[in-house]
Amino acid sequence: MGAGHDHTHGHDHDHSHGGDVTRTKLAIAFGIAATIVVAQAVGSLLTGSLALLTDTAHALTDAAGLLVALVAAHLMTRPATKSRTWGFRRVEVLSALGQASLLLAVGVYAAIEGVRRLFAPPEVPATELFVFGVVGLAANVVGILVLSSGRTSSFNMRAAFLEVVNDALGSVGVIVAAIVMATTGFAQADAIAGLFIVALIVPRAIRLMLETSKVLMEFTPEGLDLDEVRRHILSIDHVRGVHDVHASTVATGLPTISAHIVVDDECFSDGHAPEILHRISECVAKHFDVSITHSTFQLETERLSGDEAPAVRHA
Repeated sequence: MGAGHDHTHGHDHDHSHGGDVTRTKLAIAFGIAATIVVAQAVGSLLTGSLALLTDTAHALTDAAGLLVALVAAHLMTRPATKSRTWGFRRVEVLSALGQASLLLAVGVYAAIEGVRRLFAPPEVPATELFVFGVVGLAANVVGILVLSSGRTSSFNMRAAFLEVVNDALGSVGVIVAAIVMATTGFAQADAIAGLFIVALIVPRAIRLMLETSKVLMEFTPEGLDLDEVRRHILSIDHVRGVHDVHASTVATGLPTISAHIVVDDECFSDGHAPEILHRISECVAKHFDVSITHSTFQLETERLSGDEAPAVRHA
């Protein structure tokens, strides 16, 4: 004999008004990023600057990433169906992973080109470089202000915000390079600024790739100790065992857990089963750093557990 339970509360951070605000912010940020790409592309052609070229490639990646983020934010609002039970919630994770991959590719290219130019620096007009750097920085500051309030709401928004911040810092590097070249004639300043941008891009890209990969690989949510979860469940009256415990993250703010719970045989005849299910669900929702409001538990007797569970049970 067994019983199943699916305990679900509304936990969607991107519904109705909130979703509209997110999409509006992303649309504004995308418009700014696209403008930066055009301006800096013209500037890199006119000046031949590696720093500006790298920052242009970075800005192009930003613009593409913001466009993907905007599409993802729209898809995330689409309702679940019988064939897509979580809707498009995980699109934000794929979007963030794609943006991080693009940033890493830009960083690798800029690193190779930057090292080459350290030994053979081309002539770069410092005044024009300074002007385009200032234009890029000003536009990026506006983008940062637009996205800052929603930067922690999802992987998608976090990736978009990081891209704009990195691009703003890249513009600072371009400006500094222009000033150094204009005042000292040190031609390698342009290549050094390009490598500085690489140092900004790569660590953040790798970190975001690791975090999103953990979600796609369905690793246990950060901060959730399954041994502690098991101990809490075993402390409940009539619970005799816990096995096949699995926890993962579907999308931002949507951790899930499932487990098989072995209880006394009489729980299915004396009415204790529903009470045990309620106590377990309440436990995982309130007692841990990660509040899990989407849980599925199967109650079973020791005989049924012995029939279906292997000799070495899953975590």
